[in-house]
Amino acid sequence: QVHLVESGGGLVQAGGSLRLSCAASGRTFSSYTMGWFRQAPGKEREFVAASPWRGSSTNYADSVRVRFTIARDNAKNTYYLQMNSLKPEDTAVYYCAASRRFLATSIRAEYDYWGQGTQVTVSS
Repeated sequence: QVHLVESGGGLVQAGGSLRLSCAASGRTFSSYTMGWFRQAPGKEREFVAASPWRGSSTNYADSVRVRFTIARDNAKNTYYLQMNSLKPEDTAVYYCAASRRFLATSIRAEYDYWGQGTQVTVSS
C-alpha cells in the first residue's frame, strides 16, 4: 500500500515562501517519478512540477518555473516543493503524486498514487 502525505501548506502573503513536504511510504520509490499538482476552486487539477526519484531531470509548469523548486531527501523518503515569490494565483490545494513511469511526466493520468492534498493560500 502506497501512502503519500503532504504537509507544509498554510496562509502566506504575496511574495512570501512556503515549503511543502510529501512523505512517501509503502514501497521503494527509486524507480518512480514524483510530481506536484494543484487545484484551485472551480478549476481543473494542473501540473506544477515533477522529477524522477532517482536522477536530476526536472519538469516545471511555465507558471512556476524559476519560483518553485523540487527536491528530495532519500534518507527520509520525502519529496519537497520549495515555493518562493508566491502570488495570489498560486492559491490552491497542492497534491503530491507518484508515477511508475520513469519520466518527469506532466500528465495527470500517468500518476498512480496521490496524497490527500494540502491547502496553500496566498493573500494579496
